[in-house]
Amino acid sequence: MITDATSAATTTSAAAAMKKATGMNKDDFLKLFVTQLQNQDPLNPQDGTQFISQLAQLTQVEQAYNTNTNLQSLLSQGSNAGTLAAVSLIGKQVEAPGSQVELTPGSGAAINYNLGRNAETVTVSVLDANGKVVKTITGGTQSSGNNSVTWDGTDNSGAPLTPGAYSFSVSAKDASGTAISTTGLVRGKVNGVDMSGSTPVLSVGALKLNLTDVTSVTEGV
Repeated sequence: MITDATSAATTTSAAAAMKKATGMNKDDFLKLFVTQLQNQDPLNPQDGTQFISQLAQLTQVEQAYNTNTNLQSLLSQGSNAGTLAAVSLIGKQVEAPGSQVELTPGSGAAINYNLGRNAETVTVSVLDANGKVVKTITGGTQSSGNNSVTWDGTDNSGAPLTPGAYSFSVSAKDASGTAISTTGLVRGKVNGVDMSGSTPVLSVGALKLNLTDVTSVTEGV
């Protein structure tokens, strides 16, 4: 909501921006207009129609600057609202599409995903920071919708892996061997917000999520 004080401030800001860009605002033009009227030749007066036309054109330009400035104010308020929304998510459980999973010390990790329809076989591949597959997990029959598999934190040889952020991919097929569409999901508790960019970025442990990607929020556990 733009208050009277905000409106006055944005109008002043618009006038200043207009003067910087064009060298003149409406007040400057009116001063020049009065000065010209006071010093014109009575026997050869200036064309009043031309003055009025110029003033109308300048007013239109000023209104355009006012509109742009008010839009910028609205965008800024929207950005502030987004920042407040992001901060309010700290401590909450969120879900977003993504292919990241965090391996924490001393425990495994749940890898979450959505299946477009019922699957006969599901294969989840865990990849390290270099894109190398370090673990392959094969699941059996699963229904359409949200599903998950548990990763014990070891590689394919059974050796424990270093805690941190990993990525994953999901491949699913039906009974006839036809591929099924899958969507990776990231779930976890928000423990921080990075507001240095144009869009707030949520920290979910070692993982990063854009606020605009979040599709579900629940109370933290």
